[in-house]
Amino acid sequence: MNKKQLEKLKKLLLAEKQAVVKHLTELRGESEETLEQGSGDSADIANLEISQAALQKLGNREQKHLKKIERALVKFETDEYGICEECGEEISFARLEARPIAQLCIDCKTLQEQKERQYNEVADEDGEDSGWSGGDESEELSD
Repeated sequence: MNKKQLEKLKKLLLAEKQAVVKHLTELRGESEETLEQGSGDSADIANLEISQAALQKLGNREQKHLKKIERALVKFETDEYGICEECGEEISFARLEARPIAQLCIDCKTLQEQKERQYNEVADEDGEDSGWSGGDESEELSD
C-alpha cells in the first residue's frame, strides 16, 4: 500500500472512532434518562429493565468496536497496519477500505468462517450450543 492509501484508511478509522464515541455518549445519556424514570407499576419497571438491557447490549457492542478501531490505529504506529494477523501477508486496500478494522486477509477470513461453520454444524448435530464465534472475531463485529 502506498502512503496516500494508508492516510485515507487512517482518516476512515479516525472518523469511525469519532462516530462511535459520539454514539456511546448518546447511549450513556439515554441510559441515565431511563434510570431517572425508574418508578411506576410493575409493567413500567419491566419495560425500563428491557430498555436498559438493550442499551447495555448496544453499548457493549460499540465498546468492542471501539477497541478494534483503537487496535488498528496502534498498528499504524508500529507499521503493522494492513498485515494479516494469521498469515502475515498484506491485506488488500479494497478490503481495508470496506472494513478498516480488518485483521485478516480475505483468504484467512474465509478459512476462519469455514471452520466456524463446520464447528457449528457439528455442534448442531450433537445438540450443543453453537454460539462459538472464533475468539476475537465475534460474529457481531466480524470482519
